Amino acid sequence: MFSFTVTAIAFGVVFLAELPDKTALAGLMLGTRYRASYVFAGVAAAFALHVGLAIAAGSVLTLLPHRLVQAVVGVLFLAGAAVLLLKKSDEEEEVKPPADQSFWKVSGAGFMLILVAEFGDLTQIMTANLAARYDNPVSVGVGAVLALWAVAGIGILGGRTLMKYVPLRLITKVAAAVMAALAGFSLYEAIAG
Repeated sequence: MFSFTVTAIAFGVVFLAELPDKTALAGLMLGTRYRASYVFAGVAAAFALHVGLAIAAGSVLTLLPHRLVQAVVGVLFLAGAAVLLLKKSDEEEEVKPPADQSFWKVSGAGFMLILVAEFGDLTQIMTANLAARYDNPVSVGVGAVLALWAVAGIGILGGRTLMKYVPLRLITKVAAAVMAALAGFSLYEAIAG
């Protein structure tokens, strides 16, 4: 059964965690050089694939005992919060531009960049955790995909402007606080269970 609440939670957590990530900067770099719609098509397809893999992993976790899953999910959310708070600012990475401006070259470059850069990324792990936590893969998947697409769109179309008004440190701290709250709730359920 689809849940707008679970979708909103997944969207918020993934959006805040992905916003300060290097892929938003890479999308910005590609978006400034190439047609934004071509870049977005490739990036969006890669994010959809990553969310599908994360949902599958999270769904496997639901086969384990509920208390054990809640404890693991809580610890992973705490680890994610710590990673967000302790990581150094990412430097902009060099992105090799595609040879021409064709749809397939540009979208392919965006797809490959995200496919490689995001594999095993914090947001992919968080999506798997959310899928296990809420046992609602469709709602989590929709929220996570929409969040990743929103961040990609922001990065491609207006990342520089956003970063002028919203400090990256603030975004990172809010994402870490949300993850810590989810960790506390999951650990409470595991103990009280």
